[in-house]
Amino acid sequence: MRRLAAAALALGLGGSPAPPALPPSALAVWTGSAWREWWRSSTAPARWASGDSRLAAALEWRPAADGIAWAELRLAGTGEAWRTRVIVARIDPRRVRLRLDTAFARGGRRAAWSVAASRPEAVFAVNAGQFVGPLPWGWVVLDGRQFLPPGPGPLSSAVVIDTAGALRWIAGDALADPAARRGAVAAFQSYPTLLVGDGTVPHQLRAPGRGVDLAHRDARLAIGGTRDGFLLVALTRFDGAGTAFDFVPFGLTTPEMAAVMGALGAGDAVMLDGGISSQMQIGAGSDAVRWTGLRKVPLALVAVPR
Repeated sequence: MRRLAAAALALGLGGSPAPPALPPSALAVWTGSAWREWWRSSTAPARWASGDSRLAAALEWRPAADGIAWAELRLAGTGEAWRTRVIVARIDPRRVRLRLDTAFARGGRRAAWSVAASRPEAVFAVNAGQFVGPLPWGWVVLDGRQFLPPGPGPLSSAVVIDTAGALRWIAGDALADPAARRGAVAAFQSYPTLLVGDGTVPHQLRAPGRGVDLAHRDARLAIGGTRDGFLLVALTRFDGAGTAFDFVPFGLTTPEMAAVMGALGAGDAVMLDGGISSQMQIGAGSDAVRWTGLRKVPLALVAVPR
């Protein structure tokens, strides 16, 4: 009888129902000689207490400028993500100056920023936030002045740069308090939040039916902050047919991208506009490496030498 009861509980036929599960998927990283699985949806952690040593071992950091380094990962995933390349930039905000750039055309009716038009002194640039039509979505502060008011959303986060150039993260719900917004020299808002504070995965990303599509796959772009003050930006590209088709918007799910940022060591992280909008520049001048997007955007996060 006890065995039958245990089997019924395991199948959700009696007692408390089994909690809803993430869509089944797994991620492996190429070590240089073999694929090594490091994440599985069925055992996904609710909190990343630290980075994952398996990903750390696969990273070969290359300096691009003072305070800027980058590396690449090759991931094998489920479905469209069977081959995914992740470009990771690591930025030390104490050694560069961070700012936001905007660009518009047709009298402000069309977004016009791209990495091809990035300022010449930039040692790093990436499209920032999300957007609605030609304008960024949510809170935007430029040169200490509010350009756009905060947008509502419990699963949004704001990235703030203060007068000292330091970074802080503000949960979207807290932006209603003017005191929380005080001291921002530059700021932008984005969604969905991937990690909160100590590496916790938000409740909405741990199971379906909580307001987020957890099965959708796309090219992804995310920004995060490490516990020791570095900024991490991760851009994914389809890697199934070399760089010739890396613009194809195949890639990771939102829970998988949260796992990538947690495994890289981020405590806070939020998604940026991905898909055909995602674009990034690392380095400056003739040494710059660029991953271009197919769509221009209204807002960019840029790093220039101090």
